[in-house]
Amino acid sequence: MQALGLIETVGYTTAVSAADAAVKAADVEIAGIEKIIGVNGYLGVTIHFNGDVAAVKSAVDAGVNAAERVGKVISSHVIPRAHSEVSGKLLPQFKLNEENAEDTETKPEQKADPQADSGSKTKQKGAAKKKDKKKSNNGADGDKD
Repeated sequence: MQALGLIETVGYTTAVSAADAAVKAADVEIAGIEKIIGVNGYLGVTIHFNGDVAAVKSAVDAGVNAAERVGKVISSHVIPRAHSEVSGKLLPQFKLNEENAEDTETKPEQKADPQADSGSKTKQKGAAKKKDKKKSNNGADGDKD
């Protein structure tokens, strides 16, 4: 049976730390994310996990421990067998967009700007010219003595 795990944090960095530790600790999937602007303008982030009951419990514990080292954890909870109304109607509102996740994973790296490359080559050539000029000046100084 699938379980639902939730970790609610203040701040995105804390949430990312919790999610990273959770998915490394157990065989769970990040099912969704919820971001809200809360009291005093803080960003509240809730990460949703799916997996076997024991795996989700372990993942949530590991995620909370990691998140508390980085920032503030508001709450965490594991629902061992979420009712079909919860998993079928409520959670899809917070599911990650799978198309966007795939696009970022398979998106080819952008090629470097050719002008940026030529600019760095120009800088390298300029530095080489300065070295050559110093050498010739040192030689000229040596002749003056």
